[in-house]
This record gives sequence, structure tokens and C-alpha cells, in this order.
Amino acid sequence: MADAKKVKANLKMKIPAGKASAAPPVGSTLGQYGVNMMDFINPFNDATKEMRGTVTAHITIYDDRSMDFRVVSQPTDDLIRQKLNIKKGSGKPNSEKLPQKLTDAMLTEIAEEKAKDMNAEDIEAVKKMVAGTARSMGVEVEG
Repeated sequence: MADAKKVKANLKMKIPAGKASAAPPVGSTLGQYGVNMMDFINPFNDATKEMRGTVTAHITIYDDRSMDFRVVSQPTDDLIRQKLNIKKGSGKPNSEKLPQKLTDAMLTEIAEEKAKDMNAEDIEAVKKMVAGTARSMGVEVEG
């Protein structure tokens, strides 16, 4: 029976999709663990070339200097801010609402993008999660 590899580090990095390079933060972070950066950079850029914006890479580095990673698309609040073209949500979401509203069509688009990251059965469930995030930012949802 083969021994399970020993985990040396678990990292989370926000990296522009399809644009990882040996420059910081990727190079400096992976370099300190002695792993070959190109073993991460090329597969990451390949895996994320169809995505847009900044994605989060969850990287597991093992004792033998090998690694695994999985990619999570942009955070929901980032997607909402992009759709509405706003810099930030309301500081007081319960009492001060933003003038921009999230339409049902926008909600569906964001939900479809996030569905692959969520463990939800259907798009309606993901839409409810996205709507909850919007409300916590002071953004009202139409419909």
C-alpha cells in the first residue's frame, strides 16, 4: 500500500485568470516551498483561460515538492459589483440601499457563473445565495 503524501502547505492565492506568471505573488510564494513554478503556472493558465477577472487558487503542496490545485471563480460580491459597475457595497446595507438594482437577468447570469463552485442542486438555489450576498451589500434585487 502506498503511503499518502504528506501535506507541506495549503495556500490560497488570488490570481488574474489565465495570467499567472513567475512574478509575485505566484513566484515568491511557491518559491519558498521549493516547487517548480511552471508546474503550477502552465496548468493554471490553461485551466483558467476561459474565465475572466481574478480567481482564487487553492494550492496544496506536498513534502515531495509536488502539488495539486483547484480554482474557484470570482467571489460573488466581485461579480455583483462588476454587473452594477459600482466600487463597493453600502456601509449600512440594512438602512442605506444603493440606487442600482440587480435585475433577475443579472442574478441568473451571476448564478450560472457561480453554480460550478457551489454545491447546490439547481440554479434557483444558487440565485437565492447570490441574492443574499447582494442584500448584504445593500443592493436590492428586482423581481
